[in-house]
Amino acid sequence: MDPLAELLRRSAVIAVVGKSTDPAKAAHQVPMAMAAHGYTIVPVHLTATSIGGLIAYPSLAQVPVPIDLVDVFRPAAEAPEVARQAVAVGARALWLQLGIVSAEARAVAQAAGLDYVEDRCLAVERQRLGVVPG
Repeated sequence: MDPLAELLRRSAVIAVVGKSTDPAKAAHQVPMAMAAHGYTIVPVHLTATSIGGLIAYPSLAQVPVPIDLVDVFRPAAEAPEVARQAVAVGARALWLQLGIVSAEARAVAQAAGLDYVEDRCLAVERQRLGVVPG
């Protein structure tokens, strides 16, 4: 099986760091598209308590369920810290969305044994591969 397909198949719970409150933005649309295909989406947002009907948490450390994959919609400069937080909470994978690249985040994630993807859209890859969680 394709490594990305396998990653998406086993990543039922996705914490989205930077999920947008604006329905017009990709940082809102992509996670909602993933939810529509059976993924559990957990928004991580500094100020919002609810986004798209989902309870939002101010940090990964406050998410009350095990996280399979951390999806990042934040600037590349913030990715290394998100990577460190993903490692700290025991996430199994870190995914930087399309246009986000960070050698430091990659190094942090890989040193801790996390699967790592950068500069790819989660929803586009899910659709391309036809994967659902499980």
